[in-house]
Amino acid sequence: MTIVGGGLAGSEAALDLADRGVAVRLVEMRPQHPTPVHHTGDLAELVCSNSLKSTKPDSAAGLLKQELAALGSPLIAAARTCAVPAGGALAVDRTLFSKAITDRVEAHPLIQLVREEVEDVATLCRSADAVVLASGPLTSDALSSSLMDLTGRDALAFYDAAAPVVMADSIDREKVFCQSRYEDAAAGGDYLNAPFTREEYERFIDELLAAERVIAKDFESRDLFQACQPIEEIARAGRDAPRFGSLKPVGLTDPRTGRRPWAALQLRVEDACGQSYNLVGFQTNLTFPEQRRVFRLIPGLENAEFARYGVMHRNTFIDAPHLLDDHGRLRTPRAEALAAPVYVAGQLAGTEGYCEAIRSGLHVALAVAADLRGVSLPPLPVDTVYGALLSYAADPATADYQPMHVNFGIMRPLEPPVRNKRERYGAYAARATAALGGYREALDAAGLMPR
Repeated sequence: MTIVGGGLAGSEAALDLADRGVAVRLVEMRPQHPTPVHHTGDLAELVCSNSLKSTKPDSAAGLLKQELAALGSPLIAAARTCAVPAGGALAVDRTLFSKAITDRVEAHPLIQLVREEVEDVATLCRSADAVVLASGPLTSDALSSSLMDLTGRDALAFYDAAAPVVMADSIDREKVFCQSRYEDAAAGGDYLNAPFTREEYERFIDELLAAERVIAKDFESRDLFQACQPIEEIARAGRDAPRFGSLKPVGLTDPRTGRRPWAALQLRVEDACGQSYNLVGFQTNLTFPEQRRVFRLIPGLENAEFARYGVMHRNTFIDAPHLLDDHGRLRTPRAEALAAPVYVAGQLAGTEGYCEAIRSGLHVALAVAADLRGVSLPPLPVDTVYGALLSYAADPATADYQPMHVNFGIMRPLEPPVRNKRERYGAYAARATAALGGYREALDAAGLMPR
């Protein structure tokens, strides 16, 4: 079978299928055909944040990681071995992580890694038992055109933004302080915090709003996925909006004053050696010179050396509710007339988030493995976090579809309702864990769990 795209979803699908004894041809166009945001030719390269989000068992993100681990995900296992300190989140050294995945793929006897651009889906189907499209948000124009021929619809698009990274030794440690949110300041923490006074914040917002942007237009809300809004667009919605988002000071105490700052930027370690830090929540569309000028107004970053500037790029995805079934298979007359079934995974399928992409690759791998073996894939319980996301993304009644993270808001309501938020999340987690246990047993009975 053939998988197009060596990102998180494609790499996961390739390793999952190969570990189940399926011969895989994994096609990745980099480095021969680079993209505006990738820096290497390695597989599973993380181009935005290096955080895979929360590991807390009563959070949707934490439950998704438990789901991946329980189903034997090779990428989540690699992420844990490449982890860097991030409080209650799982963050990785992105270089070590992508190299580990590349090395494993290249060493697997059942995976053939091919470096070339795929331009036509129908041609692939003539020489494969199945095709998985996991080409991601920067799918090439030629492949996008081929996909649109199959769907009969225009692909949807929005803009995705990545945050800058600064060198650790260029941060003024006299101004920033070490503390994880809501934890005792004396105990330190995994984040550096750059505190603003009111006057510093107002000056920063003034310059942020006046700064030159790469794409010089005011974005309409439909153009931007909410979780990746550039910081300047958030400020454009209201001067105090950043103080209730990525610059919120809640749960922090500035040791210099003993009080909560007016606003605060958190910086998260970017690599295993702690040589660089990510500006958390500072996705941006500013030009590189403006990023250097404006972000050096942040207290503690006056002399910041940028290891990577923030970038903004196109994100292409299909209208999943109307084009995919709950196995991730493309269901259009033209697609079903092809010589092999076509599946779509990862961000191209309309999931949003690193672990969501990994889980999407795993889900499609299970569907392909079941199809090739002539067995039925057990239905994924809607009470698991990915089951809830899949139900949302595959529901034809979902209107104006936009990419979605796993979250408790799309899960089936509890009966009876639980009013207390912490208890409600705990109940969601308990129900999801029980449903996952039953699903794993069903997969095992069908011979679909890796041995």
